[in-house]
Amino acid sequence: MEPGSLFAGAAAHYNRYRHGYSEDVIGYIARELALGKRSRVLDLGCGPGTLTIPLARFAGTIVAVDPSDDMLEEGSRGAPPNVRWLKGDSGRLRELPLGRVDHTVMGRSFHWMDRVQVLADLDAMLPPDGAVVLVGPPSDCAEPPWEPAVQAVRQRFGVEWRPGSEATRRSQRPHPEILAASPFRVLSRATFRAVARRDPEAVIGLQLSFSYSTPVRLGPRLPGFVEALAEVLEDNAPPDGWPEEVATEVVIARRP
Repeated sequence: MEPGSLFAGAAAHYNRYRHGYSEDVIGYIARELALGKRSRVLDLGCGPGTLTIPLARFAGTIVAVDPSDDMLEEGSRGAPPNVRWLKGDSGRLRELPLGRVDHTVMGRSFHWMDRVQVLADLDAMLPPDGAVVLVGPPSDCAEPPWEPAVQAVRQRFGVEWRPGSEATRRSQRPHPEILAASPFRVLSRATFRAVARRDPEAVIGLQLSFSYSTPVRLGPRLPGFVEALAEVLEDNAPPDGWPEEVATEVVIARRP
């Protein structure tokens, strides 16, 4: 499957229903990287700018790269002028017209890539003090309370994540293990936790943001899928929605 088609049709749902990053997370990254007006940061696999847009307040330029036209279009709406949106694939990183890059950030995207090759490419591109920053859920993040019911609906519609997928095979080795064997093997880690709440609409929207259950993937099954989710969720929803742990781990990797 072409990288740009993984999230076809999901950009608006991704932007609205995926949790963004807190001020604590963004501020921590900006401080650790000592970002300023001269800083140029590459956001690789930027999606709709979930990390790009808040981080742009602290940097001179953010080069936001993604293989999906939909994601780039969604992110560019109302984005600050110091963001440069660029269609590109991590597999052709050295071919992209990026210009100077001081640091690279990736939010929930590294697991889709050939991680060893990407780190080798970044080693050739980044300056000696350049860092690679991974931002996403930690391995011990709790399963959301609605997941068993929603998983049953996904299985019924045949849109469950396939264990044999290429992305899953790539993900079997934890990111820190891959980093520890790379030039960027000096790691620092910080975890930020909060609690949010989701109502049935938000849970349904979240499902439509996942690569395996996008509206395009579902096709003619979409109305039935949404109806089945709504039925099972409305029957089980607490009056004020489900509590959800929002945990974000920031891994900053540098060379020795």
